[in-house]
Amino acid sequence: MPTPGSSDRESWPMFEVFVRSGRGLSHVHVGSLHAPDPELALRNARDLYTRRGEGTSVWVVPAEAITTSDPDAKGAFFESSSGKNFRHASYYTASEGVPHL
Repeated sequence: MPTPGSSDRESWPMFEVFVRSGRGLSHVHVGSLHAPDPELALRNARDLYTRRGEGTSVWVVPAEAITTSDPDAKGAFFESSSGKNFRHASYYTASEGVPHL
């Protein structure tokens, strides 16, 4: 018997799961799962990732809704601001005609 979502004709979308372990803490990515809709994804995430009562809040996000950076373009994407002096206020000179600047 095939499992749901195992064939190409019956593929469920993937959801990424985030769990907040306590009030005031951030949601942390804990895994992903396949589900036919967001409501069932939320129920499955609750059953799968908070079995020991470690969560106070669960988010499920369709994986296709997440935009990521390319790990191969890490250098250019996360380039520091060195060499880009125009990003600092000290790059610009104050006009003499503007008081209190």
